[in-house]
Amino acid sequence: MEEKVLIVNKERGQTPLECLNQIKIANPKWAHLPLTYAGRLDPLARGVLVVLIGDECHKKDEYLDLPKEYIVTVLFGFSTDTYDLMGLVTKMKKNKTNESSTSSSSRDIFSDSRTTEEEESDCENLPAGRAIKIREILAKFTGRIKQAYPPYSSRTVLNKPLFKWAREGRLDEITIPSHDVFIERIEMISQKEITGSDLFAKIKDDISRVAGDFRQVEIIASWREILKDEMETKYKTITLKINCHSGVYVRSIAEGIGQALKIPSLALDIVRTKVGDYEIEKLEE
Repeated sequence: MEEKVLIVNKERGQTPLECLNQIKIANPKWAHLPLTYAGRLDPLARGVLVVLIGDECHKKDEYLDLPKEYIVTVLFGFSTDTYDLMGLVTKMKKNKTNESSTSSSSRDIFSDSRTTEEEESDCENLPAGRAIKIREILAKFTGRIKQAYPPYSSRTVLNKPLFKWAREGRLDEITIPSHDVFIERIEMISQKEITGSDLFAKIKDDISRVAGDFRQVEIIASWREILKDEMETKYKTITLKINCHSGVYVRSIAEGIGQALKIPSLALDIVRTKVGDYEIEKLEE
């Protein structure tokens, strides 16, 4: 049997299963061979997907254990039930950078409050003196930690995936399990802003790429209503580089950072840049 490892740049909007089907269509010689992926990516995540072909499928656990690297952009101001843009908003907090009414938590995070000596130690991509509290929070997410599975995930409880419990509105009937994960490092590499109009355009574009039943119509309608009067509002984002081991849900990290800061947050973008030594030289925007 033919053995092969194929490194695929999974597109935003694709499921890993759709990637496998696309590979089979493009390579008829593999149609009769087993194919699997080692480490799934959410529909809105993109980047490195390790595909195993033939007898290499028997080594899946070895590939699952490889360390991963992600570039994750966190949006502040909103939380959803999926911890990313593919969910319904559960919390919202106006976080306008041009208003004096910005919350005290937001001022602590994003305002300048340090000495020149402290400023000089900052990443050159960041405005001087900002986000010191975020760095303190990030340190709490590194090392070996216990991470609960996201309510919208394929982890099964009582023989039913968590996302089915969530969609039925029955999460209160079960205990969501946790698992131990290891996060080697989280580095904040930049911070930016996004307007409500650009955010809504991104949401529509991202969600329109996803096939199947993911509540697309309901989600877009919900975001449209929420953002209709906020098109000029500017929302803060930070971009992180995360190096971790198997089993980490990076959208849970994005949501957890907001919880720790008492500001709603979610994963705006997720890109897996490396799995072990496997990487795609240039991931397109």
